Amino acid sequence: MSNIRQLQSTLERLAIDAAALDRQRGEHHLPLFDERLFHSKAKLLVPCVKETQATLSSIVREEDAKKLTPMRAEYLTERLLAQVSAIQRELATTNIRKHEPKHKSYFLKPINELYQQLSQHQEWERRLLEMVRDKELAMQYAPPFQQQEAQQSLLATEQRLKRCQESKLKIEKQITYRERNQP
Repeated sequence: MSNIRQLQSTLERLAIDAAALDRQRGEHHLPLFDERLFHSKAKLLVPCVKETQATLSSIVREEDAKKLTPMRAEYLTERLLAQVSAIQRELATTNIRKHEPKHKSYFLKPINELYQQLSQHQEWERRLLEMVRDKELAMQYAPPFQQQEAQQSLLATEQRLKRCQESKLKIEKQITYRERNQP
């Protein structure tokens, strides 16, 4: 039973380390481990630790219910040890992984950030449209000696509006692409 407590304590430490690493590193572009070792196909480390804790719980539960056959015990124990060592290896090699080339998805913004950017650009576009209308009115009613200045001010605001609309369109395209190509 002391081995079980020791394993539980090891898994608790691994959970803390995994959570810290996941926060620092974020989601990997592929599952971290082979699906035969971890069924969850997780791209973060914390779900793998949870699955390892579930393997340990299965051993304890089946042992308590007197349903743990020697063959099942051997299978679950080997699986548990393989899972623990895989997680420990992943945590130990974080410095090496920092230097690996990054997958293109690493540089992609989360889709919720894209939606926030889109919302911000829509607000800017609305304000710039109002400014263009104001500048058009100002130009229309400007005395002749201020016409050129009013025209330049209008032109500058229209160019800002155009750049804003182009950026907004790029963000919309990114969102559309991501929504169509995300599983």
